[in-house]
Amino acid sequence: MAQKPTIPKGTRDFSPIQMAKRNYIFNTIKDVFLLYGYQQIETPAMENLSTLMGKYGDEGDKLLFKVLNSGDYLKKVPGELLSSRDHVHMIPCISEKGLRYDLTVPFARYVVMHRDELQFPFKRFQIQPVWRADRPQKGRYREFYQCDADVVGSDSLINEIELLAMIDEVFKRFGVNIVIKVNNRKVLSGIADVIGAPDKLVDITVAIDKIDKIGIDNVNEELKEKGLSQEAVDQLEPLLNLKGSNAQKLDTLEQLLAVSETGKKGVEELRFVFGHVEQLGLKATVELDVSLARGLNYYTGTILEVKACDVEMGSITGGGRYDNLTGVFGMPGTSGVGISFGADRIYDVLNTLDLYPSDTISSTKVLFVNFGQKEAAASLHYVMQLRARGISAELFPDNAKMKKQLSYANGKHVPYVAMVGETEMASGTITLKNMETGEQSNLSLDQVVDMVK
Repeated sequence: MAQKPTIPKGTRDFSPIQMAKRNYIFNTIKDVFLLYGYQQIETPAMENLSTLMGKYGDEGDKLLFKVLNSGDYLKKVPGELLSSRDHVHMIPCISEKGLRYDLTVPFARYVVMHRDELQFPFKRFQIQPVWRADRPQKGRYREFYQCDADVVGSDSLINEIELLAMIDEVFKRFGVNIVIKVNNRKVLSGIADVIGAPDKLVDITVAIDKIDKIGIDNVNEELKEKGLSQEAVDQLEPLLNLKGSNAQKLDTLEQLLAVSETGKKGVEELRFVFGHVEQLGLKATVELDVSLARGLNYYTGTILEVKACDVEMGSITGGGRYDNLTGVFGMPGTSGVGISFGADRIYDVLNTLDLYPSDTISSTKVLFVNFGQKEAAASLHYVMQLRARGISAELFPDNAKMKKQLSYANGKHVPYVAMVGETEMASGTITLKNMETGEQSNLSLDQVVDMVK
């Protein structure tokens, strides 16, 4: 007996109904990207490991899917590495490529390679899958889509404000209530200075990025394991739990970070962003969260994450500013800022809240019943005319029982069934049945078009 096939953990198949919902998500986000002047690009699923490694921190590097070299991939591995099973040092010998971990690093590589062809500031968006060798769990997959928008070649904080407005517009269209949490890596750098641990900034950001997952006590333990003193940990905790309005939090931070030039710069940038965002009257709640760290090493300024208010789910959008990402590819001094919508988590949120428009899963608008050879030929003529007018229509291919054909229409959520029998052929009309109400009408083709549209 043949073994039942399976798919890798952390991946999923999507049915036609699920794909219709996903396309609703992609199309909504794409429409907003275009509305704000962003242009679409695509990059390969595989990148050279030299492009990917070292851009996401040690934790990110461990989650990269490596692709084995073609042919005898062991031929370049020294014997001592094979015998010692030293897989870490063996990787450069057996793998030169990896699946992309995100879309930002490939985008930075793209900008450097095509710099002479681009108009700066360059505003691009990208909707493609990424892969992470993570432990699968609710809302976390090994293969998932990201929908990214970035602008490079501009230091202006107006870009951050525009991105916040764009996030607000996307989720307003989805009907999802959100809170946008905002922080600045310069503030975190200032905090590291103030608690006497400037050399531990990466360790601090990686640890506090896990607060929502493991809690403050476990974060404190991790920080001590990384070499922070108990005094430094005690100083850090109250800073991560600031209370009050955004303005009050900024006032407190300004006082606490007065001795750090970097920290003061971060507070200044946050004041600018929050001041302008308040004037835009966004529907979303925009909140300063000093515990927000985003553990990726390339962020240097504003960072943000989005949470759904009515569903227990991790971050559904995130992003931030990076001032030196293209520098590692030989193009220093090009600042960028971007966001990434987590399409798979948004899919789960919309499913939980049942927020899809009623016509999302309906692909075919009109199904013509097949009564036989002559009737099918007449119906096919109408099908082609409806398609020419932009209406999705199909003819059931077989002269099957009516029950089977109507069951097919119900299964595909087709809103209208059309019938062309001898009577209709003689009068040049179509009998149209509304599958929701059961009402039938004898109509001309033009009337069918008006009713369906």
